[in-house]
Amino acid sequence: MTGGLLCIGLTTLDVAARPIDALPKGEGTRLIEGVAVAPAGTAAGAAMVAARLGVATQLAGSIGSDFMGRVVRLGLEEQGVDTSLLQVIEGSPTSATVLTIDSGGGRPNFHALGAGLFAPVGEPVIAAAKAAAFFHYGAIGGPATDGGPGLAVMQAAKAAGAVVTCDLISPQATALAELERLLPYTDYFMPSVSEAFALSGAQDLSAAADVFLGLGAGAVIIKNGGAGSYVALGAERTVLPAYDITPVDTTSCGDSYCAGFIAGLSRGLAPLDAARFATAVAALVAQGLATLGKLDSYDGVLQAMRTMRLKEPG
Repeated sequence: MTGGLLCIGLTTLDVAARPIDALPKGEGTRLIEGVAVAPAGTAAGAAMVAARLGVATQLAGSIGSDFMGRVVRLGLEEQGVDTSLLQVIEGSPTSATVLTIDSGGGRPNFHALGAGLFAPVGEPVIAAAKAAAFFHYGAIGGPATDGGPGLAVMQAAKAAGAVVTCDLISPQATALAELERLLPYTDYFMPSVSEAFALSGAQDLSAAADVFLGLGAGAVIIKNGGAGSYVALGAERTVLPAYDITPVDTTSCGDSYCAGFIAGLSRGLAPLDAARFATAVAALVAQGLATLGKLDSYDGVLQAMRTMRLKEPG
């Protein structure tokens, strides 16, 4: 792939079901509205959404040598994602999550560890990074990427002129040290509000953004769920409201925001306008089950932006 987007990092299979407000007693059965299965994760979820939005996308990730892994590959390829860098780890299960989404949108979940954290970092991935126009790093916390190997891939992408974005799997204890390595090569760092506060030690959005800018990030976009997002483009600070929707499943909203932002940039939008576009992408994903939700296409997002209402401030 020359140009386009390379995503590297967490690759999982999500099984989402709703509404589940209580488990049946014993071996009882309860009818529910829907179940959906989809590739997900900070890398695979973003890749799925970006491809749906028309971005030529490649994924560097790992799956197990099992049926679930084949389902992940099929789901990605159906959206047009290039899976030539999706490695199979023999004897390992595919990482998977069961999400039991309740009537209020809460999502208690059960995760089974597997191959998904072990994203590849070898020469083929470095070559792909050098050829990409956009590079999305979703591998912080990965045993094969932390401590330098992932940084080498990011540096290759940055040196070749890619726009580099970075997201977090989770704010674990080692994440801050990894960010200290990565953020000097990151154009847009895009954590969730809980991740931003946990890692920065700050309790307001501006102060949290300042911490990551101080570590070298070119810009910081903090995803704040139903409250929208906080966009820190250097000294320019903007709070973007979320759309006034009834969410069904918010599981992949953060990954879809990242993908929507990249898709907007790839179409020539200014960063703040790309963040507005990303807000609409996340809103459409939240209105359906699993990674793609109600997302249809790039043009469909533009249409939705003309019809969905933004939340009022406060």
